[in-house]
Amino acid sequence: MLYNIQHKPLPHPHGGFTLIELVVGMMVIGIAIVMLTSMLFPQADRAAATLHRVRSAELAHSVMNEIWGKRYDQNTNPNGGVPACNASGGIACTSSGLLGIDSGESRDSFNDVDDYNGLNETANMLDSSQTYAQAYPRYKLQVSVAYIDPATQAEKLITVAVTTPAGEVITYQAVRSNY
Repeated sequence: MLYNIQHKPLPHPHGGFTLIELVVGMMVIGIAIVMLTSMLFPQADRAAATLHRVRSAELAHSVMNEIWGKRYDQNTNPNGGVPACNASGGIACTSSGLLGIDSGESRDSFNDVDDYNGLNETANMLDSSQTYAQAYPRYKLQVSVAYIDPATQAEKLITVAVTTPAGEVITYQAVRSNY
């Protein structure tokens, strides 16, 4: 027995893309690459700048906390109390307008605010043989202490300037009163 089977021809599917489809695809890919290069890739630079600012704040905060914990002047009572130096009934402050390290003092024996005037990244960290430059490579540090009013010498302006590796100078300031 023979069967007569008739075969219907199957429709022939297209085997590729048309020229229009290829051009549209290349345009979409081109737009995507332009968006990536103009919006996404610059974010990496901004992330690095943010990291530098955070590390700058860490460095300044640690130095500022250390300074803030010291007494106002060499002749200020270490436990506070009244009267403060240069106040009525109090003894004279030792600074006499000169700010900086007291003679014979080492970095670990800084005991008043003005000892930090001129501190920079080459100085050792407190109770350490490591310098600020070693702990924060490529960062610069400059501390200055000045009287707000040299006539009264009642307040000192503490300025901590940190320069990031990108060259951005970020300044942090605090005022310390004679109390």
